[in-house]
Amino acid sequence: MELRQLRYFVRVVEMGSMSRAAIDLGVVQSALSQQISRLEGELSTRLLQRSAKGVTPTEAGLAFFREAQLSLRHAEQASRVAQQARLSGSVTVGLAPTTASVLGLPLMQAMNERYPDVRLHMVESLSGHLSTMLNARQLDLAVLFDTHPARRWSVTPLLEEKLFLIQSARHPARELPARTRLAQLKGLPLILPSGPHGLRSTLDAAFARARFKPTLASEIDSLAMLMDAVDAGLGCTLQPWAAIGRFADAAERFRMSEIGDAQARRLNSLCSLSDDELSPAALAVRVVLAGLARELVRTGRWAGAKLSHHDS
Repeated sequence: MELRQLRYFVRVVEMGSMSRAAIDLGVVQSALSQQISRLEGELSTRLLQRSAKGVTPTEAGLAFFREAQLSLRHAEQASRVAQQARLSGSVTVGLAPTTASVLGLPLMQAMNERYPDVRLHMVESLSGHLSTMLNARQLDLAVLFDTHPARRWSVTPLLEEKLFLIQSARHPARELPARTRLAQLKGLPLILPSGPHGLRSTLDAAFARARFKPTLASEIDSLAMLMDAVDAGLGCTLQPWAAIGRFADAAERFRMSEIGDAQARRLNSLCSLSDDELSPAALAVRVVLAGLARELVRTGRWAGAKLSHHDS
């Protein structure tokens, strides 16, 4: 038995006519009649007495009519309560610039569609700053790299990103093969973020394992400024694909070569305050963000990324 059937039946009884009820409900009369017949079949009893003058409820139909009206009122009340109690509040989300270029807008669009009363406060900053903010409870959740979680953080591995050597197409430092090993970067001027941030920590560990000492052209803690410097030919950089995500003409502007060293990968983890500290709205944002990240990877919109084996 469906609410639709109850609604149809009540309207037929109220209007005393199958044809008038069909017009009022905006359905064809044959479909309405079929639903009423199906309802009578489910109840194994006749609910309506049909005649040339219209329809009237049988004794069973009249009893059912009263209960159906009550059920519809309860359903409408339940719908109102659900709408009035829908999630609201403010949630602060931290994303590194590379992550924001891929995930930021889809997250805002998804939250606007699913939870329009939840207000997002989006913070874009380097992961070292985001980690500090999360520890200070200035963020509810953040996507971080190379995490050393505080004791009460909730940490979920999301995905792993390949790293690429990226150089200017207009001012190339050298011809790039499809894959490059760290040891082959000897003498190549590199522009990297500074030490406290997740990507640099990942790179320094990879450099150490490869016994490679990089040639630093400069350290820049701004993705936009760093990529502008690479574009101008001031050096190359090592970044995930997401670093060029905001460039509509990335294919013409940059040349890329995948870093082949197995350890040269960046792990993205979804970190939040502990569950008992998160509001229902923040818990909802965490679920939406994790689902979006998986969808972007699976559909190929997050290039160079694969789902973490913890989250496949």
